[in-house]
Amino acid sequence: MKKQMFFLIFIISFSYQAKTQELFVFTEPASNMAKGNIGFRLSNSFMKEKNTGDINVHIFPEIMFGISKKIMIHGEAFVSNRNKSMAAEGGSFYMKYRFYSHDEVHSHFRMALFTRMAWNNSEIHQDAIDLNGLNSGVELGTIATKLIHKVAVSSSVSSLFAADNINQTWMDGAEPDRNAMNYTLSFGKLMLPKEYVNYNQTNLNVMLELLGQINLTSGKSFLDLAPSVQFIVKSKSRFDVGYRFAVSNDLERTSPNGGFFRFEYNIFNAF
Repeated sequence: MKKQMFFLIFIISFSYQAKTQELFVFTEPASNMAKGNIGFRLSNSFMKEKNTGDINVHIFPEIMFGISKKIMIHGEAFVSNRNKSMAAEGGSFYMKYRFYSHDEVHSHFRMALFTRMAWNNSEIHQDAIDLNGLNSGVELGTIATKLIHKVAVSSSVSSLFAADNINQTWMDGAEPDRNAMNYTLSFGKLMLPKEYVNYNQTNLNVMLELLGQINLTSGKSFLDLAPSVQFIVKSKSRFDVGYRFAVSNDLERTSPNGGFFRFEYNIFNAF
């Protein structure tokens, strides 16, 4: 707990110097994509297995729709090589509803509710719950995001329930530990351009995100830091590169550390 508090104080101190857009790499902001827009993502994570040293590759193709100014939805598939060859393992449905927005000339504050439903046929191999590629289950949470000029700060909290995977009962029949709470805290800084001339300018953002989970039965937890850089090209294409590592970890995970890469392309006014 002392280590968690140290890193939390460090991150809060960083936020007073940060300036960015609210497009985070490891988390979602409370804002939505515009109505009628479609986005395509291809995300890749490369996580090192603690026991064997093998690199687990996870690929997440994803499509996003701006249904209205308040609602957006995501559909995502999970592919990985954990069974020694690349194979499809499941998918998820994500929906976000922005219920509050206070907009000013150079700032805004927004809040949203979100839910994720995931199904997975992979082997359950850790106590930590991960609905983005490892576990079947349901997540429900809320996000708050503040943007001031070029500074963005976002935080979320959510409740998770781990269901049985398609081919395996949760923890081989053990009933405890199915429920957990996730929490996140994200900061970023817009480095370039110093001044906007047109939308064709490439944006360079740097991010620092805190990602944590507490199991509500055992009380065990983990806390990760995830620095990243982000390039936005002609306001349509996006490239994210990040690295996630554990700073506190007594909730069992087989691959807590690893790199992340994402490409995203958006089509405006597609429908």
